[in-house]
Amino acid sequence: MKIDLNSDMGEGFGPYRLCDDEAMMKIVSSANIACGFHGGDPDTMGRMVRLAKQNGVGIGAHPGLPDRLGFGRREIPFQADELRQQMLYQLGALMAIARSERVTVSHFSFHAAMGNMVNRDPVLADLMMDAIATVDANLVVFVTADSEIQQAAKRARLKTLALFLADRAYDASGKLVARGLPGAVIKGEAAVRARVRKFLVDGTVETIDGAVIAMPARSILVHSDTPGALDLAGIVRGEIEATGATLAPAAELAD
Repeated sequence: MKIDLNSDMGEGFGPYRLCDDEAMMKIVSSANIACGFHGGDPDTMGRMVRLAKQNGVGIGAHPGLPDRLGFGRREIPFQADELRQQMLYQLGALMAIARSERVTVSHFSFHAAMGNMVNRDPVLADLMMDAIATVDANLVVFVTADSEIQQAAKRARLKTLALFLADRAYDASGKLVARGLPGAVIKGEAAVRARVRKFLVDGTVETIDGAVIAMPARSILVHSDTPGALDLAGIVRGEIEATGATLAPAAELAD
């Protein structure tokens, strides 16, 4: 089995960094690069693109809301077309930087609140996916299985790749437990290792209340701002290799 391992990266700005991006880039197969709104800046974006190119890592756009202080995790009541333009602005910036390095952006992954807003509004989801398809119909969209974004991407004839978040808890309906609630972020090495092994072997995950549900995903995400993210990513990669699976970037696995 081939599987993608990805991380949200370049989410610092100026001299400030959330994790060791250089080391993380040697572990993952795809990188979701912050595009300057919730995190990142032009210099950081360029550095991430060059690191991805050096390590053979797939390059993805990771746009969020213009909210550095809240790290893009606070919802802001923008109009639908405002959100569309914000997304396109960020995607276009990363595409230009990537092209200048003679590489291409291969995938797309919403960040935090922007993704939550799109995922619960089918009209907004269609607006966003149609815009992406117009810019580049070959982009792979990272999704949660059976979500509004996945359905809208399919209607726009975009390829998708479903994510499993190794460091986040799920509820019985398969939705992420809201950050801030007890147990929402999985930090322990043993817990992450067990969750990843269960996902790889059985295609399932244990929910926060102890139920076991199917997890139809082909990509595992580790957030770079999770405490100990680099170690967690190494654990996940070790489990992937221990089960006989091999790493592949998102563009090779999407459907």
